[in-house]
Amino acid sequence: MQGMRSGEWDQRSNSVLGRAVRLLAAFDVDHPQLTLAELARRSGLPKSTAHRMVGELAEHRLLEVDPDGVRLGMRLFELGQLAPRERSLRETARPLMEDLREVTGATVHLAVLEGVEVVYLEILRGKGAPSMPSRIGGRMPAHATGVGKAILAFSPPEVVTARIDAGLAALSRHTIVQPGRLMRELGRIQAQGVAFDVEESGLGVVCAAAPVFGHGGGVVGALSVTGRAGRLDAARQAPAVRTAALALSRQLRRPAPPPER
Repeated sequence: MQGMRSGEWDQRSNSVLGRAVRLLAAFDVDHPQLTLAELARRSGLPKSTAHRMVGELAEHRLLEVDPDGVRLGMRLFELGQLAPRERSLRETARPLMEDLREVTGATVHLAVLEGVEVVYLEILRGKGAPSMPSRIGGRMPAHATGVGKAILAFSPPEVVTARIDAGLAALSRHTIVQPGRLMRELGRIQAQGVAFDVEESGLGVVCAAAPVFGHGGGVVGALSVTGRAGRLDAARQAPAVRTAALALSRQLRRPAPPPER
């Protein structure tokens, strides 16, 4: 963690909670199910410790165990749905996303920034949509995606600095990996209100994205339309994306209705 000495981080990661987090974090999109041996190896925990903690986490439905291995439990999904900011944003955005998909025929993404990565809260797949690296709950580096750049362009300078300091890894040969070029791109996005991903997150995929603002005017996320290069005209669809993002921003800024009596 930022600002934490390595010894403090080691101590915390070896606490009961820290070990539980290491077990849960061992799963990813390529490893949704693991054997106990794989889970111990990927978490860095002794097999006996992993076995004991898997049993405890399974009792609380945070993990599920069957003869084929171990996987994340339904209770994690249930708890995730209760996160207030993400739930409110997702529920408010869903009708606008459906309209945007209907108008463009493209896949529509809703994402937020967490640290230096974007997390996808909702994805509505378009008809005949290409295979994409994004998934609901998945993460991608902010500098390599349209939604990420749309958010970074309207974020405080320290957020952009953190992304650059973390390294601008290339997801494809088109990913922006030079800090100066990224800063110029963010300036253009800020001036035009729309970001483009031209095969930067993956070859054959393009998108147009626009920022979403909440109470106080701060950026809270981004919407995008995504499709196959050569089939989706991202520049042509940009006005529709920006209109949907502005409509969502207006809804998020409305005062909450008074509670019923």
